[in-house]
Amino acid sequence: MASSIHIFVDADACPVKDEIYRVAYRHEVPVVIVSNSHFRVPDHPLISRVVVSDAFDAADDYIAERAGKGTVVITSDILLADRCVKTEASVLASNGKPFTADSIGAAVATRAIMADLRAGMGTENIGGPPPFTKVDRSRFLSSLDEILNRLKRKLS
Repeated sequence: MASSIHIFVDADACPVKDEIYRVAYRHEVPVVIVSNSHFRVPDHPLISRVVVSDAFDAADDYIAERAGKGTVVITSDILLADRCVKTEASVLASNGKPFTADSIGAAVATRAIMADLRAGMGTENIGGPPPFTKVDRSRFLSSLDEILNRLKRKLS
């Protein structure tokens, strides 16, 4: 069992929770679902839920404070990803794309540019993220499995 590995999920808008559970069961890795609101999680010894306050960044703060070398963080929040990458956590977006030390700077810069564009032009002229697809789901499953296998090798 890989008890030193944990998965933290920024869960409020996460479209791949069921996939996370499946991979975690297979790898016997605990999952902590972190959210600002209550919702159902499986009744399973590997799955726990933490409901934080609705204060700004409360879920992000909870996850970032616990992120480190043996953790996998699932989030699409680029600023949370940046905080966790700095702790050497493995960080994965819900579309299966990893955030790494090499890629996070560009992601943060792009986020800032898009925020500036939205502020100047209004949201109706700037599209949001592309729709979530089956390819994203498949890439996510493969990426999470790969990360967990890599962490198991490192920690054994």
